[in-house]
Amino acid sequence: MAKTRTRGLRRTYSRVVPGASGRVLVVDDNKVIRQLIKVNLELEGFEVVTANDGAECLDIVHRVCPDVITLDVVMPRLDGFATAAQLRADPRTRHLPLAIVSACTQYEVEAGIEAGVDAFLAKPFEPAELVRVVRRLAERKDRRERKGTPAGRGRG
Repeated sequence: MAKTRTRGLRRTYSRVVPGASGRVLVVDDNKVIRQLIKVNLELEGFEVVTANDGAECLDIVHRVCPDVITLDVVMPRLDGFATAAQLRADPRTRHLPLAIVSACTQYEVEAGIEAGVDAFLAKPFEPAELVRVVRRLAERKDRRERKGTPAGRGRG
């Protein structure tokens, strides 16, 4: 009789990096894509927390307090658009910069804008472009917080 081992959902937390550029919550149901985004951002000094789908994102967002969230569109349980809409509807998260990392079809861009997404990055993406998008969103959030104005689109 063969032994089987099952593992529950596991959250992945990066090491706390002194002087980090910010904390990013990466939400994607594809483990390889999550890891690719995580490694590229960590190499540039970001602290990265990952979630498997939108439902897990909403479960952990208040505990990890990210500066930026990247969202895939097609995910089980809760897709990227529904996740973005719920984040924008919550006063505690409506200011967080959101970036869609997906195929970025015309439909996805239009639906993303409607849900309050701030940036779009098409898959497959260049790692340098990923870093530029995330850094720009984190810097914009930082500038607005210093002025006392929340980042994001101010919806709600």
